[in-house]
Amino acid sequence: MSRQVDVNINKLLEGLGLDGEDNDFCDFSIADQNSVAESQGITPTTPSNFKPVLGSNVTYVVACVILNEKNEILMMQEAKESCAGKWYLPAGRMEKDETIVQAATREVLEETGLNCKPETLLVVETAGGTWYRFVLTGKVTGGELKTPAKADSESLQAKWIANLDEISLRANDILHLIERAKMYKQSRPGDSWHKTILPALTPHSKDLLRLIVLIKKKSTNRMHVLLSEKSAMHFPTCEINPAKSVHSTLRRFMVEMFGADVAQHRPLGLFNVEADPSAHGCCLTLLVVFRPALEEVPLIGKCVWHELSQDIEKSLASIVSRKNSTIELHVVR
Repeated sequence: MSRQVDVNINKLLEGLGLDGEDNDFCDFSIADQNSVAESQGITPTTPSNFKPVLGSNVTYVVACVILNEKNEILMMQEAKESCAGKWYLPAGRMEKDETIVQAATREVLEETGLNCKPETLLVVETAGGTWYRFVLTGKVTGGELKTPAKADSESLQAKWIANLDEISLRANDILHLIERAKMYKQSRPGDSWHKTILPALTPHSKDLLRLIVLIKKKSTNRMHVLLSEKSAMHFPTCEINPAKSVHSTLRRFMVEMFGADVAQHRPLGLFNVEADPSAHGCCLTLLVVFRPALEEVPLIGKCVWHELSQDIEKSLASIVSRKNSTIELHVVR
């Protein structure tokens, strides 16, 4: 068991997916969440058999922040009637049968005329449980920058922009993403930033939140990770409720495992994202750290604390102690 836990954590740290016999098994399904709500006198709004369908009840968006050697940002001018003439990052909705990387590459080509190679996820943004934006950065590998003479329904033109104050943005929500990309580009090997991590091609028919919950044991000063005993031992996983924010889903799941007075804890960011176009769901692996010691945190769910090997503990302690060592999860609402 200890070796398998080490192997799985190492996989996640490398941005790899966890393949199993049932990629969609979860400890706290929407049906479970509805049962809890009903027991509290609340009428659920999501059917228990909900499944994400791209373009129908869930929206996956990609955006790409690309900087050149002059630290200029690749921007495109909108052609859509609702925002024509405004500027934005190359971005758009994923299409059926596309991977996240393929969608980002396509959007950059369609809107800027340039070929690009996405290198890493920077941010995953969520709004409710049905809208996800996967933000990547990468490098230009070829193509020709779109000029006004090549304007089409995708964009009017594209430019490398040094000063965003010189253009009119479609929305300011991309400013944080651009700043994060600049910080990432300026980082050096050995800095606190996470490794280059692209989405793992592991299919999921549900939208899932997998938790790596860490805690220190006071008596031994050793780090432990939470494992679920439902079915085979695994990291606790719940279904993201489409009617709730991801933070709300996380809170409900933590209460399910630790009780209403769950001790102080904080989500630090994502290890990876798993998604494959053969299914319409995805899995976000979120790192959560408890502040109090293990002895002070009672468990009420079917879970156990597992002591980590010293090598894995060292790797995780380094991540916990540093900023930007995980992919940012930005919950919009």
